[in-house]
Order: sequence, then C-alpha cells, then structure tokens
Amino acid sequence: MNSTARAFWLRSPGHGEIRAASLPDPGAGEVVVRTLYSGVSRGTETLVFEGRVPAGQYAVMRAPFQEGDFPGPVKYGYLNVGVVEEGPKELTGRTVFCLYPHQTRYVVPASAVTVVPETVPAGRAVLAGTVETAVNALWDAAPLIGDRIAVVGGGMVGCSVAALLARFPGVRVQLVDIDPARAEVADALGVGFATPENALGGCDLVVHASATEQGLARAFSLLTAEGTVLELSWYGDRKVSLPLGEDFHSRRLVLRSSQVGTVSPAHRTRRTHGDRLALALDLLADPALDALITGESAFEDLPEVMPKLADGRIPALCHRIRYGTDVSHGKEA
Repeated sequence: MNSTARAFWLRSPGHGEIRAASLPDPGAGEVVVRTLYSGVSRGTETLVFEGRVPAGQYAVMRAPFQEGDFPGPVKYGYLNVGVVEEGPKELTGRTVFCLYPHQTRYVVPASAVTVVPETVPAGRAVLAGTVETAVNALWDAAPLIGDRIAVVGGGMVGCSVAALLARFPGVRVQLVDIDPARAEVADALGVGFATPENALGGCDLVVHASATEQGLARAFSLLTAEGTVLELSWYGDRKVSLPLGEDFHSRRLVLRSSQVGTVSPAHRTRRTHGDRLALALDLLADPALDALITGESAFEDLPEVMPKLADGRIPALCHRIRYGTDVSHGKEA
C-alpha cells in the first residue's frame, strides 16, 4: 500500500501547515481509510487554532487521534468521513465516519470507525460528531411533549439541537441568534427564528450555545419559573459572569451543563458511545441537515482557510473540506 499521507497541523496558535505523514502497515483488526471529507466546526476547533485551550483542560480536550500537544504543534480534528481501502472484509469498500483529524489517509482500529448508512451521503456524514453532541444534549435535557423551547446561539451545535427538536411533537422551538441571516437556516430546519430582543419568553427549556456572556443572560431571561438552561457552550480560557441575582432564586431557575465526552447519565447504563454515534448517523438521513454545511474548500487550502474561519472572514456553521472524488453512494465531491 501507499504508506504516506498528508495531514493538517497547527504549527503555532493562528498558523497551520500541511505536513507529510508516514502510515504504519495495518495490523490485525485495523483499517486503512482514504478520506473523502472532513469538517471544521467554528466552535471548539477554532478555539484550538487560536491557542485558547486553558492549560487545565489540555487532557480533557484531547481528540481521540490527536498528535502533539496544546497549544501546538498539534494535529487536531474529529469530523472525518472516508472509504476503507484495507481491513476486515465486512468493512472494505464501505464509507465510514471516524473521529480523526484532517488527513488524506490513516490507519486506525476497526472499532474506531462507524459505517455510514446507505441513506446518508458521505458529504453530509461529516456532521455526525456534532449531531451526536445534540443527541447527548437532548438526553440530558429530556424535553417533553408540548414544551416551549429556545435555542440561543445559531452555530453548528445550536442548529443541530434545533433540528432534532423540530421532530418532537407539540414542541414550540425557536432558534435565537444575533445574525438575521440565520433565519434562512432555521426555516430550512423547520423551526422558528428570532433575534434576541424579539425572542419568545415563558420557556420551559433554553439550550444555550452562543458561547457569549450576553447570550447566557438572555437565556435566563427567557425561562418560565422553574425552567432550565442547558449550557452547551465551551468558553475556552474566557471568564463569564452569570446572572444569579435578581429573581434567579425566587423563580427557582436551573443551570446545568452538558458535554459529549461522556454519555448522558440518563442513558449511560443502556447506551454506549458507539450506540450514540450510530444514532446520530441514522438521523443524518434527513436532507434538511444539509443547511448546516455552509461552505467547502479543498484540503490543500486549509492553511489559508483556517485563519478566516477563526476570525469570521468566512462565516460558517460547518465548513466542509474536500479531498477528491467521492464515489460512495453514487456521489461526486
């Protein structure tokens, strides 16, 4: 087999480069994957790119197949879809998702890849990691029929949560964001939209994913008595103030966190990480989720693209990275 590949590395905060990589020969129970697409989330991954991972979180924030260490040099990423070139017979030729960084080819244990269903195009499957985060969040939040819900922050995670909530019967869902252009995405997902000043109050649940202090304060203000804010934002090394005065106690409001690193306690005894990821991939059969992919670039352009994603010059939800022709599921990249 061809034992070389190319990988994107963060050389130092704000500066990326493509490096050559040597691939080991696959052993028993391992697969060789040729990448078709990877995805860049403007949330966590751009914080990593800017060197804003707190030192105390270096171990927690490690990606499954990360090389190097924060703040850099480091090879980081976790949204990768490719085709198995070598491996067990039942996987060879299959399109798979893996929590692997941006690299043209790689070798991993067969247990690290999940087969993409035939109903899901490879180009959409890069969303699996983020939809998995949304699944875990809703396992934590446990919304009920008829709930009034707001999702504050129309980024990749917030939109994924809103998309899944749109499937709940009798639920009022509103996506709240400062960017009026997010209304188009909300419409594609089948949920309502409002800017913060026009958002509907009286919410039983507010999912906060804006990663801003202002967004968190607005999330609390939208709750009804005894309502819950589920915090999905990761702030990196930033400090935020919480609005815990005024009527926070008298209205018995709740703030709880959710994080994808562990399976929600509500399902931990019955579902594995693999079960959760497989569910996320099944949910991606819905073409409405294509609205979360807002741009695409070639792998070779990543060193120039990443700074623009990090500083907002490219306004993206999920920015897809293309590696070549996608012959799986009859699609062209």
